[in-house]
Amino acid sequence: MDFLLLLASPLTGAAVLALLGARRFAPELNIAFSLATFLAACALTVHVVSAGALSFAHEQFFIDPFNVFLVTLTALVGLTTAIFSRPYMRIEIEHGRVRAPQLRLYHSMYQLFMSTMLVALTTNNMGLVWVAMEGATLSTVLLVTLYRTGASLEAGWKYFVLCGVGIAQALFGTLLLYFAAEHALGAEGVRALLWTHLNGVKGQLEPKVLSLAFVFLLVGYGTKVGLAPLHNWLPDAHAEGPTPISAVLSGLLLNVALYAVVRCKILVEGSLHSALPSQMLMGFGLLSVLLAAFFLWRQRDIKRLFAYSSIEHMGIITFAFGMGGAVANFAALLHMTVHSLTKSAIFFAAGHAAQKSGSQLMDHIRGLITLSPTVGWGLMMGSLAILGVPPFGVFASEFLILTTAMREQPWATPLLLAALGVAFAAIFGRVQPMVFGETTARRLPHPPALLPVFVHLGLVLALGLYIPPYLADWYRAAARLIGGG
Repeated sequence: MDFLLLLASPLTGAAVLALLGARRFAPELNIAFSLATFLAACALTVHVVSAGALSFAHEQFFIDPFNVFLVTLTALVGLTTAIFSRPYMRIEIEHGRVRAPQLRLYHSMYQLFMSTMLVALTTNNMGLVWVAMEGATLSTVLLVTLYRTGASLEAGWKYFVLCGVGIAQALFGTLLLYFAAEHALGAEGVRALLWTHLNGVKGQLEPKVLSLAFVFLLVGYGTKVGLAPLHNWLPDAHAEGPTPISAVLSGLLLNVALYAVVRCKILVEGSLHSALPSQMLMGFGLLSVLLAAFFLWRQRDIKRLFAYSSIEHMGIITFAFGMGGAVANFAALLHMTVHSLTKSAIFFAAGHAAQKSGSQLMDHIRGLITLSPTVGWGLMMGSLAILGVPPFGVFASEFLILTTAMREQPWATPLLLAALGVAFAAIFGRVQPMVFGETTARRLPHPPALLPVFVHLGLVLALGLYIPPYLADWYRAAARLIGGG
């Protein structure tokens, strides 16, 4: 029942809001459907923690320690983003940037986007993972182009074309995965693409075909992760779409795409007994960290700045999964959690800062601590958190990743440290004058939409100080599964 509600709630919400999404009470409906999804995710989590892995619908869907925590995280950020978007989109309507038909599209596509991500996370069928990722692409293209400006349409087309090419590579990789399993599971037909079945016979899969499949799957889904050099769509999509969509793109979609990559890595490593998948992940991850860190210096738009920060952090997580091992996998999972919470909080604060100043250009945003102290402190605390300043959770996860790299990949440690230092200087140097710079504008009232910012930052701070035992056990179980245990 919990699982059915988890998938049915956003799908029903998309249908209802396609009809009622322009009404005055539509934002409340959006929040209600998101709340139902979150409660279902919590109930499902309790069920999995107590009973272990579960399967549904003739094994087409399954929940285990790896995906259940991502389901809960996705539902939580989906709920807080829906809460944030209520006042944010009303201000956009008052400014004339959004009209009733666009608002209906926004609310319905938001719920459809949540539905596709939850399907991608919970399905056992690698073919259905691809379908869900394509659905997520199509729904977010419509959201990125919501404002119908020349820049947003260009960003939407770039997103559609680049991710379309990437997802086509992933489709070819999925077909190769089926061929690799044909002699072991050929009699099962489409069921041969069930991940649990593939994992059970991964030692019998055709290794050469599987190696080629992983290359296409990594390139395909890596495009959605935003790994360099496949990242070009991400800064434009974040900068030109509505801020709530920037938050869920950075906080959720990148995680879901990386989840698909890691699922494939588990199969390939178990079959090949080779370091090739790990080396590829470390290579793409390190390249992404280095490229993003230096591109941060060139940014003038606040949302593009933090879009490149997302590329950097997804590179760190990918590198950690590439190192493998209990500690590195644990740290990668923790970093996925704290990055999602922190980056969405930053986009919430940045969105209000841009609304107050009337521009996303950082040179036009000054003195936030005077204009609106909650926005200023939200942006500053979020920036410090994402930069890995203790005692926030990002510091804990990055510390674990760096200390593991010092032992297992010492050649990469100086590169990671240099990139983190460059990123720290670039982001802090930009954010400090935006928050504490001089301004002649009048003070503005505190916006009511910043509760999600401080809820997220509070959780990130708590995870930096103390990880509850049940949550630590959850991460350990997922880390063992990723490691093939």
